[in-house]
Amino acid sequence: MKLIILLCSFFAASLAQGPTLVLLDNQVIKETHSIFFKSLQDRGYTLTFKIADDASLVLSRYGEYLYKNLIIFAPSVEEFGGSLNVDAITQFVDDGGNVLVAGSSETGDVLRELASECGFEVDEEGAFVIDHHGFSVDDNGQHTKLVVSSDNLIDAPVIVGPKKGVAPLLYQGTGILTDVENPLVLPLLTADSTAYSFNPDQPIKEYPHAVGRDTVLIAGIQARNNARVVFSGSLSFFSDEFFTSSVERAQGGLSAKKSGNEDVSTAVTQWVFKEHGQLRVRSVKHHKEGEKDAPNDYTIMENVVYTIEIDILEKGQWKPFTATDVQLEFVRIDPFVRTTLKRKPAGQYEARFTIPDVYGVYQFKVDYDRVGYTRLFSTTQVSVRPLQHTQYERFITSAYPYYTGAFSMMIGVFIFSFVFLHLKEDEKKPKGD
Repeated sequence: MKLIILLCSFFAASLAQGPTLVLLDNQVIKETHSIFFKSLQDRGYTLTFKIADDASLVLSRYGEYLYKNLIIFAPSVEEFGGSLNVDAITQFVDDGGNVLVAGSSETGDVLRELASECGFEVDEEGAFVIDHHGFSVDDNGQHTKLVVSSDNLIDAPVIVGPKKGVAPLLYQGTGILTDVENPLVLPLLTADSTAYSFNPDQPIKEYPHAVGRDTVLIAGIQARNNARVVFSGSLSFFSDEFFTSSVERAQGGLSAKKSGNEDVSTAVTQWVFKEHGQLRVRSVKHHKEGEKDAPNDYTIMENVVYTIEIDILEKGQWKPFTATDVQLEFVRIDPFVRTTLKRKPAGQYEARFTIPDVYGVYQFKVDYDRVGYTRLFSTTQVSVRPLQHTQYERFITSAYPYYTGAFSMMIGVFIFSFVFLHLKEDEKKPKGD
């Protein structure tokens, strides 16, 4: 019985992670990156390995995608096989698929085009990221094998894990340039200020493609549909050699018995394949203060209570999400009310406010968009009507001067009428001669 339960739980975990297509330059990469692939399989991923130019490649059949995730470890591929191309991969992302791409100094035009579609710009073929101050002691003399501090990682633990205590990273590959005006692009790992991207075998006669902190080593993007793409300029970053080797920088004193590549790659893959940072709305409730059920409509100036329950996916299970910066907007055309939701137990967030003195059609709107998390967007439409004629106050304090004026006019008319009707003037007789 225990064995059956164990098999069922393993099968459920496999379905939860989803099938993944892995495209390789050659079968050797499967061996040189065995630790990386084994870690994915241990986490429940079903990996299907194919050569990148295989004629049988297909992502979907009869309108249904065969894979949930795509890994491209084929830097030198010139053209994908089968029905796979840049447009097909772009459509895969538009439909919610996740993609991990690793390039190198041999990155071909097809991967460069794919990167461009995602908002990245990869340096030309033959280029390496070079750092004459941050290279490793076992570098080949061209200063292309770099030792990068974990401080260069993006400040987002949900994507790259906690930076504190992470060993220095090894990197050897090409440079990436990102569009700083694109809010969806994330520089996950950047080079030091002394680095630049160029072909080490050529003299520098023009400005390098990327220089200093602008040289991105690993970039990511979360699309508006919450699909995720990560592009690494180094295939070696995920290799067994870089995972297990010691680290020592020739200058600067950075050293460790084992690099932090494995820890960072695990965190990055957990993010790009949506094991981390995935949010959902469990329930939304709203009602008048003192009641429990949502009314058909609200009346202006009523007190309302709004409650939303938010979950986060952790280790394959949905758990209550904890945050202090979730906001609610009560919107007609523009927000009439904007308030921070108060956190309650079990992932509940609550707001209490008074409906504005303006009737119309409103929305309770929660738009939570933070780095590393899937965008949480929830709207609930309600109607707000004016007061009924029986709901207005009979006497309004601010109208007392008008009441006084009306009653004083009535009293004045009464007095005038009384005087006019009861007071007679003496008749004046005409005098005769």
